Amino acid sequence: MNIQVVQNYEQLSRIAAFMIATQVISKPNSIIGTATGYTALGVYSSLVEHYESGDADFSKVQIFNLDEYWGLDKDHVQSHYNFIKANIVDQINIPIDSFNIPNGAAVDVFTECKRFEKSIDKAGGIDMQLLGLGRNGHIGFNEPSDYFSPYTYLVELSDTTREANSHFFRNINEIPREAISMGIGTIMRARKILLVASGIEKASAVRQMIAKKVTPDCPASILQFHPDVTILIDEAAASLL
Repeated sequence: MNIQVVQNYEQLSRIAAFMIATQVISKPNSIIGTATGYTALGVYSSLVEHYESGDADFSKVQIFNLDEYWGLDKDHVQSHYNFIKANIVDQINIPIDSFNIPNGAAVDVFTECKRFEKSIDKAGGIDMQLLGLGRNGHIGFNEPSDYFSPYTYLVELSDTTREANSHFFRNINEIPREAISMGIGTIMRARKILLVASGIEKASAVRQMIAKKVTPDCPASILQFHPDVTILIDEAAASLL
């Protein structure tokens, strides 16, 4: 693990965006894995600045988002499709047909999981995967479990995760109880991984991810085994290390 501790969220966002932009500059047709959530917003805002300044061209990039709520149509205001489209796809020159995400409205969810997994393989695999970190150590929507899922699958969301995402909804009862997520194996097959975490509320998960044994009870701990992973955290998130 390459662990970098920075001063604050703003600095974290700028550095993460620079790393993604550098990946795209070095390989214009990069396959980038995106993530949703508050921490990613600053990263995407800084990445848009790289595009607007002419530093990076995203016209040949494909993106694959980590996950999507199952039961939400892509046009739902709180769908991850809308989140990524509004905050990154619409802001830079990624063609809309190069934006890939699980279909949360799929009737046959198991067929949809296979379709999404195969689409990643067909694209040649993910060059750089951006990850956030859940308070319970989840990455994507891979919740604490007794095993590491090898492929994209249907996940039952924990109460902790649903509560953490409640600020995106009017009330917690609106939050879906299941989601389609890249599996741990899918994430680990990315050639590079960039995980960002900010704030004191992430400190315990950061410590377990980095300093404790690898266990599916803390899904992010598996990153200890990845050959090219950068953990980018601010001082608050690193406070228990």
